[in-house]
Amino acid sequence: MLAILAPILVFGLVIFVHEFGHFLAAKATGVYAPRFSIGFGPAIFRFRRGETEYVLAWLPLGGYVRMASRHDAETAFLEGGSEEQTARAETDPDFDPDAMIPFGPKPVPENRWFESKPLWARIVIMVAGVFMNALLAVVVATVLAYHYAQVIYPSTVIGDVHAVASVPQLDQLHAGDTVRAVDGSKIKNWNQFQQDIFTGVPSGGVTITTQRGDVRIPLARDGSNAEQIAGAFQYNLAPVIDTVFPGDPAAVAGFHLGDSIISVAGHPVRIWSDMVARVASSANQPLQFVVRRGAAMDTLTVTPKASVDTDAVTGAVKTVGRIGAGARDPSHRQELTFPQAVASGLRITWTNAGAVFKVLHDIAVGTVSVKQLGGPIAITRASVSAARNGLDELFYLIALLSINVAVLNLLPIPILDGGQILINVLESAKGSPFSLRTREYILRFGLVAIALLFAIVMYNDTQAGIAKLFGWVGKLVQ
Repeated sequence: MLAILAPILVFGLVIFVHEFGHFLAAKATGVYAPRFSIGFGPAIFRFRRGETEYVLAWLPLGGYVRMASRHDAETAFLEGGSEEQTARAETDPDFDPDAMIPFGPKPVPENRWFESKPLWARIVIMVAGVFMNALLAVVVATVLAYHYAQVIYPSTVIGDVHAVASVPQLDQLHAGDTVRAVDGSKIKNWNQFQQDIFTGVPSGGVTITTQRGDVRIPLARDGSNAEQIAGAFQYNLAPVIDTVFPGDPAAVAGFHLGDSIISVAGHPVRIWSDMVARVASSANQPLQFVVRRGAAMDTLTVTPKASVDTDAVTGAVKTVGRIGAGARDPSHRQELTFPQAVASGLRITWTNAGAVFKVLHDIAVGTVSVKQLGGPIAITRASVSAARNGLDELFYLIALLSINVAVLNLLPIPILDGGQILINVLESAKGSPFSLRTREYILRFGLVAIALLFAIVMYNDTQAGIAKLFGWVGKLVQ
């Protein structure tokens, strides 16, 4: 049941909100909107209020809004058929002699067509779906922040710094450095340190002050590298064991909760990352740990097991050692006021939108492969996985997907909102609509582009399963 309900909620809510935005804007600007459908396919039930028919259809993955358009025939097959195709006959019990097409015989007034509206009104209608998706993302992120509070990391000590090739200045900061200020503003906790990195985007960089001096870190003015730089810093954890996983090397060697690690293989351990680095480089090699238990000292020998790990920055796959122990988590939850929650929701949504733009840019310049794109199957898997991990993760996925839909719909591809906006702006500048042949070519280009994108994401979604299938078949015929 979860495998069905979770994707319906994720897909349905995101697409429904998008189309509802178009619908509200159409009604507000006076465009005739004869149908608003929740879902696709045959109707479960329908009712008409005023001049609009509201439909609940069998396939609840989103919905659509029908608007009176001169170009209705070109795209109607995408949204349930043209008004002429679905017009009521006089013998139909739902026929209304006082209504406009498709419910009755009256023609749509000239001022009710989409194309009759001024450019600004048409753009408002087309942007409204994007706006509603962005609003949904902000609302969900705000509610999550307000309900679950904010996780505060009280440490201001750097635990590790990942190298970023484009920012060599990071090499001047080291594990164990205490961050005292960013651009002269005193730092109270790790959260503030991370947030202050983003505040330096407009000025092109931030000055980080530690006990050893100042380091100027450059930032792109478009914010494209701010998240990568913020993610390069890991906060410090004290070398105190708080978790021991049964059956792993640490448990076998006799580690206890509360053990403070003094040294590993004769090398002193000041912070948790010191121990992690020694263990990571010693897969399948016995290591001698000196630990403090209360007032006593003890020596334990443990052999880290080999594990495959992927570097969070470079993506390189490597073999590292692990002992199966976790550090004591110093974080605590701090309740947010509603304005603080709204600010958090806006910040999270802005960051997610920036990440989408960055991926699109990286794909365009070739630094990221289209193999990284996921489609309906990948989203379905993610939604089911998120639902199993709790409602907070499921709704965060909804917020993430919603801002993805908002950004992608702004792309200048025909059929998408961004492409339709571009067409309307060009027609306005030209002083007359494009010819039917030109519009047909534009529509064909859009359909090919969307079909190609769909083919790519579906291939990415299914290639692992296909590979397994062929491998299974290969074994049968051997």
